[in-house]
Amino acid sequence: MTGPHQVSVVIPVYQGERTLAAVVDELAASVEVRVSPGGREYQVAEVLLVHDCGPDASDDTIRALRAAHDWVRPVWLSRNFGQHAATLAGIAASGGEWVATMDEDGQHDPDALGALLDTAMDQHADVVYAKPTNEPPHGPLRNLASRGAKGVVERLTKGAQASDFNSYRLIVGEVARSVAAYAGPGIYLDVAISWVARRAVTSPVEMRREGDRPSGYSMRALVSHFWRLVLSSGTRPLRWVSVLGATAVLLAPVIALVLLIGKATGSWDAPGWTSTMILLMVATGVILFSLGVIAEYVGMAVNMAMGKPLYLPVRDRRDGPLGRDAR
Repeated sequence: MTGPHQVSVVIPVYQGERTLAAVVDELAASVEVRVSPGGREYQVAEVLLVHDCGPDASDDTIRALRAAHDWVRPVWLSRNFGQHAATLAGIAASGGEWVATMDEDGQHDPDALGALLDTAMDQHADVVYAKPTNEPPHGPLRNLASRGAKGVVERLTKGAQASDFNSYRLIVGEVARSVAAYAGPGIYLDVAISWVARRAVTSPVEMRREGDRPSGYSMRALVSHFWRLVLSSGTRPLRWVSVLGATAVLLAPVIALVLLIGKATGSWDAPGWTSTMILLMVATGVILFSLGVIAEYVGMAVNMAMGKPLYLPVRDRRDGPLGRDAR
C-alpha cells in the first residue's frame, strides 16, 4: 500500500450533546495528512458517529456535525444497544485500513493517534490499547473496583490481558470488521478481539478529564458490565460450578465425621440445630449460585438461537415517516 495510513474513527454516542462537537473539531486537524512521532503519514478518512439513542439531543448534534463536515458519517441505531454493540456497529460500517475507537466525552486525545500507529507498526500488533499514564478520573473506589474486576477476568480468559483493555484502541481494519461480523449478543468487545488478534500491545497515553456531563454508568450498570465481561470470557465459570459441587461432596463426610465425634464425646451443648442450619444455608447458597451461573449461559445461548440482533442500523428517523411532523 502507498500513501498515508487511512484511519476510520468510531465514536459511540449516548450522551454527547455537550461534548461531541469539541471532539469532532479536534479530529478535524487529522483529516489532513499528518506525520506521527515516528515519521509515518496518516490521516482520518472518516468519523463514524453511532447514535445509541441516549436521553439527550445527541441526534441533533450529529446532524449538525454531518452538515458541517463531509467526512462525518452518522450511524443510526433503532434503540439503545449499549456501548460495545454501538462500537461494533460503527466498526462494521467503517472502511479504513485502521479503525480507532474513542469516547464521546473528550477524555481521549485525538493527537495520540500517531503514537498508537507507531506502536502498532513497530511491534507488528493488530491491536494497540491506550495505556493511561495518569489515574483515571473516576474516584479511588471505582478505580480499585475496575482493577479488581479486570484481574478476575484475566484469570478467567486465556490469552486476554484484561488489565490493558481500554475504549481508546487502534485496530487493523480487517481484524476489527471481522469481529463485528461474528460477534453475538452480550459479547464483550475486547474479549472478542482477543479471540482473533495475533498480538495486542499498549501505548502510553495521558487521559484527560471527562466532559461536563453525568456518567452514563450507574453502579448497577457497572456490575452488569462486569458480569457480561465474565460471561464473555469463556466457560470457565461453569467449571466453578463443578468445583463447588466436588468441594461439597468432599466436605460432606468430613463434616459428618466431626458431628459424629462431637456427639459421641458430648461436646455439643445443643442438639445440632446451629450446625444443621449453617450447612443448610451454605448448601442452598452454593446450589442457587450454581443455577444462576448456568442460567446466564443458557440465556446467552437462547438469545443467539432466537436470532436476537447485536444491533440494528436504521436510517435517520427524520428521514422516515416518524420525521414528517418535524419538517
